Amino acid sequence: MGRAIGPVFAFSFIMSRIIRLNGREAAVLKSIGFGLGVTGQELQERMQMAHEDLSDVLNTLLDIGYVETTTMRERVSLEDYLAETFELNPSYVADLKEALKKSWG
Repeated sequence: MGRAIGPVFAFSFIMSRIIRLNGREAAVLKSIGFGLGVTGQELQERMQMAHEDLSDVLNTLLDIGYVETTTMRERVSLEDYLAETFELNPSYVADLKEALKKSWG
């Protein structure tokens, strides 16, 4: 709740982001995992998606900010995403864990 500090009240709120993921986004995030990251080549092998589709999902997650590349690129192309390493943005890890828990039951 709050505590009085003179005439001012201080409130502590824990703000949680509401994250909505489609099935492909959730699957890619789960494949990246919460560890050290994964290369695009490893993702391609795990996901068995068309290169264009995986590149599109990765760019969406990069745009939103849920995923980062180790080289801090904002977008990846079809030609170079296989060599890139992807990891979850530490700022979103707790919220992504909660969203994935809800989406995967």
